[in-house]
Amino acid sequence: MRHPSDNGFAERRNAAADAKRQLLAKFASAPKATDPEIQEKRAAREAVSRARDARRAEREALKVAENERVLAEAAALAAAADAEERAEAEARQVEIANRVSRVVADEAARKAERDRRYAARKARQA
Repeated sequence: MRHPSDNGFAERRNAAADAKRQLLAKFASAPKATDPEIQEKRAAREAVSRARDARRAEREALKVAENERVLAEAAALAAAADAEERAEAEARQVEIANRVSRVVADEAARKAERDRRYAARKARQA
């Protein structure tokens, strides 16, 4: 007994040939690269691509400018901190020098007072 879905070899071969013809017809009727509509679509895609590239380049330029600004700001802050540190070091040196000069002046005053007392004592004894 034969099933209605059981195709013979010839039927399968004819079906494959029909499918191949339909596929070729589909590709033959497809628009060619020289078709004005295809060229318009391609031009539109290229314009979109160029605009996208321009926006990307602009974003990259903005990033570079921002990075340079941040680096310049950091360098300025570092320079300011370095200058402040140098000023503090100089102030410490000046304070140390003042303290040393006061100590030396006090020591000289004490020695002068001691020498005066010694001279007065010698003068009383003589």
